[in-house]
Amino acid sequence: MKIYQGIEQFQKLEKAAVTTGTFDGVHIGHRTILNRLNEVARKMKGESVLLTFYPHPRMVLQNGNDIKLLNTIDEKIQLLDEAGVDHLIVHPFTKKFSRTSSLAFVRDILVNQIGTKKLVIGYDHHFGRNREGSFEHLKEYGPVYGFEVEEIPAQEIDDVNVSSTKIRKALVEGEMKTANAYLGHPYQLTGRVVHGNKVGRKLGFPTANVQIEKEYKLIPAEGIYAVKVLIADTTYNGMLNIGRRPTVDIKDAPLSIEVNIFEFDDTIYGREIQLDLIERIRDEKKFENTDELIAEMQKDKVRCERILIY
Repeated sequence: MKIYQGIEQFQKLEKAAVTTGTFDGVHIGHRTILNRLNEVARKMKGESVLLTFYPHPRMVLQNGNDIKLLNTIDEKIQLLDEAGVDHLIVHPFTKKFSRTSSLAFVRDILVNQIGTKKLVIGYDHHFGRNREGSFEHLKEYGPVYGFEVEEIPAQEIDDVNVSSTKIRKALVEGEMKTANAYLGHPYQLTGRVVHGNKVGRKLGFPTANVQIEKEYKLIPAEGIYAVKVLIADTTYNGMLNIGRRPTVDIKDAPLSIEVNIFEFDDTIYGREIQLDLIERIRDEKKFENTDELIAEMQKDKVRCERILIY
């Protein structure tokens, strides 16, 4: 997949099959659109193009008011690459750009700059200033500017029965199996390993403390998770704690994200790792003493190993 940081970097194609949107989560509903996009591109002997935006439009138009997203831009790029898109344009979204009319968006960007011959969109798609553009507008513009438009039927999307909003709700409630089923892939947390207070090592469960650098990234419900840990090109099993460590920390401690990586003892401070959250096994809770905590962590590890072996 070729990646372009802005529409001005893109060289117009002769036969472009195009879709556009934020695609937060790149969930199974999005995959329906992307699969059709790639199919259309092959049939017309052209190339597939996805035009997306960064920052997310809501972060600009709503001044970033506690907006939480399913993907960082890097995570989204990785998932779109796996979906088989030929070209990804990540265009800067600004307040000035938000004032682009639907006609100018179609004529100047989709047609003149990308070379759209077929536009594939999800049902009830809106675009342009104040979301004024709709499928009806696209059907009018198509014959004028020489492209066809295809709307994925509502029935196909409804059968998937998924939205980014549903996934966010499931994650906040700790329903990891539901969230992952809607996503079609494990929910990811990507961050850098930083120094902690070494409490886990004293308990016999050394952990890597992970700092999530993007504040807009949604952190799931507090608790213990079975996870896959990707370090460079190697995947390990592990158990993740998202919480405030009530047994060993003072009251109102800040949220910590720390992972015990099984069969691993390398030093990885400063390195970026990816956590794929497979299943949430329990709430975080306070124990009477560290002995009780250690006993529970031993049980947690066994449960995680059973989950991750499959």
